[in-house]
Amino acid sequence: MKDYHEIFTKFKEEFPEIHSRNEALGDEIHERSGPLTEKIRWLIKIAISGASHHSRALETHFMKAKQAGATDEEIKHVLLLLIQTTGFPTFMEAYSMYKKTGGT
Repeated sequence: MKDYHEIFTKFKEEFPEIHSRNEALGDEIHERSGPLTEKIRWLIKIAISGASHHSRALETHFMKAKQAGATDEEIKHVLLLLIQTTGFPTFMEAYSMYKKTGGT
């Protein structure tokens, strides 16, 4: 699979063992730790990365959510949920990244 961010490719090249272990942990958590569907997991990760101001992760999570079948309406709903909990500026930051990555 092609990396979404060049810096991630560099990380994998420089720290292959750490990358491998991190991927294994991610697979365990995503695939085997609970009943949530893939789409729901990526929508939750959009909320987490948006609330945490992790724009690079947010961009990746938008793409992964869409690949898992999330609609633009579902993604926008998740983003709107940020307003009441984390504030309007946080929403606008995440919404801006969504639009920048091709969200409609």
